[in-house]
Amino acid sequence: MTFDSPSLRPRMPGPGAVRPAADLLHEARASERAGCIPEAIERYEAAIAGAERTGERAILAEALRRLAVVRHQCNESQLARELCQRSEAVATECDNAVLAAEALNTHGAIDVQTGLLDEARRHFLQALERGGSSRQLHARVEQNLGVVANIQGELDEARNRYGRSLEAYQDASDEHGCAIAYHNLGMLSADQGLLDEADQHFQKSLAIAQRSGDVHLQGLCLVNHAEVHVARQRYDEAQRNAEAALAIFDQLGAVIGMVYRETGRPGLAESRLRSAIELASGAEAVLSQAEASRELAILYQAMGRNQEALGFLNTAHRLFRRLDARKDLVHVGGKVAELETTYRAVVREWGQSLESSDSYTFGHCERVAQHAVAMAQQLGLDEQQQTTIQLGAYLHDVGKVRVPHEILNKPGPLTREEFEVIQMHPIWGIELLASVEFPWDLKPIIRWHHEKYDGSGYPDRLKGDEIPLAAQIVGIVDVYDALTTTRSYRPALAPADALKEITRCRAGWSEPVFAAFQRSLAERVVETGRVAA
Repeated sequence: MTFDSPSLRPRMPGPGAVRPAADLLHEARASERAGCIPEAIERYEAAIAGAERTGERAILAEALRRLAVVRHQCNESQLARELCQRSEAVATECDNAVLAAEALNTHGAIDVQTGLLDEARRHFLQALERGGSSRQLHARVEQNLGVVANIQGELDEARNRYGRSLEAYQDASDEHGCAIAYHNLGMLSADQGLLDEADQHFQKSLAIAQRSGDVHLQGLCLVNHAEVHVARQRYDEAQRNAEAALAIFDQLGAVIGMVYRETGRPGLAESRLRSAIELASGAEAVLSQAEASRELAILYQAMGRNQEALGFLNTAHRLFRRLDARKDLVHVGGKVAELETTYRAVVREWGQSLESSDSYTFGHCERVAQHAVAMAQQLGLDEQQQTTIQLGAYLHDVGKVRVPHEILNKPGPLTREEFEVIQMHPIWGIELLASVEFPWDLKPIIRWHHEKYDGSGYPDRLKGDEIPLAAQIVGIVDVYDALTTTRSYRPALAPADALKEITRCRAGWSEPVFAAFQRSLAERVVETGRVAA
């Protein structure tokens, strides 16, 4: 996301004169670039006061806009928006359409980075209309409109906007701007699977970046082109690209990690990806950190380290949701959807792995998940709630990993002490997952799926509507599946007998939940010709 406009040149002060506002603006910009933010704020405010005193409206507009950028970087986004509005108003008063458009462009960039995409688009379109005489500004605004379209999944519009940005940079003889435009087009082509086009765009961007000495852009081109090579299974080329760039852009460790993962070197892959996460975190490169976290989660999934995989998937999900579009200009919505698919796969695999050593319960979580989703549909729950119930069902018994095998598979009745151990598994499940903050509210299902509406359940003796609906749904289908499958301590009941037993204990669930359970069973009869176990 681009904020910058050409700087206003300082003037030399005469002997004994008050320092010109232009000088203060120039020094504030230098302080900002050097990372001296408190000093930059002080000097921008001094430039604003000086410009107001002398009536230098153009300098005032630019100082207000630059201060808005710094305030936004300090997490004062509302104040930043107000400064942008003041800058636009001042520029409009002095009939400076380009500075007014610059203020609108900056306002739009702040909107993007705070997730207000519709507002951002409106501001960028206004900037395009008002500042069209400046080809440099035109190029940057088209680029930003491309970012918005990309985030919203409007990839054809994004391609058109990036193409217009490239043309405007070419008209302005801005070779470095052309390099950025080619990089954007390369990223978009890669997202769309147009790998030949992505190759060409990245090659052009890299060549310009090398001529201009832009080390940062060189690193971006190399890492993103390396990902195209990985997608084409050209691992040697990907590794050469990534390792050649590692010295100038450490985040490339993530791509090398992907290469090692795909070529069967998990130890090296883990080391590289963890290093990439640390480097990206230290540099506050949110998108790079999110992508490296996702790739490490995929590695851990392949290694069967499901709990660690979930932890890193959660980190990636949280970071992607911040919509930090500035770094690599990706379709964030698509990334989140892809990530959630991986999340489901890891949760499902972990649930299945927990029961793989027990022939009596194998398949239990899958059946409970399917039946619980069917009940959720009967109750008219939305897709998000259905996903929550599905994933909670896969993990509802995760705490049983701490229950001794001899108790879980005891062929006879449990003693009171043994049953008290069994009753701890919901709490142990929560403890196992304490460090994982799921994007869905799964933990109430894990803790309370054995609670009963009449207060007779465990572990917390909740009663009535204190028990979340999702936990009630998973709870009743969990009981049904346990009754209709063979266990170490008894044979399976016939479906009709299991239904009679649940009806006898119907005080354990609310009326709507029990009714939805009955309807879901009836639907299974229609679909299969019998009550499904």
